[in-house]
Amino acid sequence: MPSSATWPTGCASWAPAPRRRPATLAHLLSILSSLLVGLVLLVAPWTALWDSNWLLQPHPVVRSVLLNAFTRGAVSGLGLINILIALHDVRARLVETVRRR
Repeated sequence: MPSSATWPTGCASWAPAPRRRPATLAHLLSILSSLLVGLVLLVAPWTALWDSNWLLQPHPVVRSVLLNAFTRGAVSGLGLINILIALHDVRARLVETVRRR
């Protein structure tokens, strides 16, 4: 990147734009997606759909790993973490809203 001495006078500077808080719609969509992904990851490993995954039929080793209770619990744990992140974001957003008033 050229130094500031090479730019003609009157040109816009390369200073970064000030940080703005995220738009409300984007924030809500982020919370909603995190909550939905968390719910799916929490429930999916314990359903019949997980057991009868036809994509894993030709791969018995991968299938046995994915049907292991430890793996199912780990995936459910990731789902729980996603749900907790969504709830934390909701709480942070509510606290920010109350403080602005």
